[in-house]
Amino acid sequence: MNAPPMILVLAAGLNSCIGNLLLKWSRASLPAHAGLVDTFLSLGFVGGLAFYGFNVVLFAKALDSMEVSVAYPILAGSGFAMLMVASYYVFGEPLRLHKWIGLALIVAGIIFLARGG
Repeated sequence: MNAPPMILVLAAGLNSCIGNLLLKWSRASLPAHAGLVDTFLSLGFVGGLAFYGFNVVLFAKALDSMEVSVAYPILAGSGFAMLMVASYYVFGEPLRLHKWIGLALIVAGIIFLARGG
């Protein structure tokens, strides 16, 4: 895997976003009285774990040539930004003004960190 570290970090953020969406979907799609086995062996839950696992692999590879103090905030911020937009489209979660302001601050922070790293 010879991708630039920033691409790996952003791909890890995307995997985190997808993992979170699958986790939310797994909870929303459960029957009212689902047992422990049904809860943790559902397709959404297991899929979410798989995406989280791949997220760790991508992030670890990026850390080979990137400072963790730069990489992790970009990972977290990009994941939050993608999740905010995706949850609007997938689950119909509202996008209110405070979320847009937060998203703008996150994107600004990612830009500052990326230029410094």
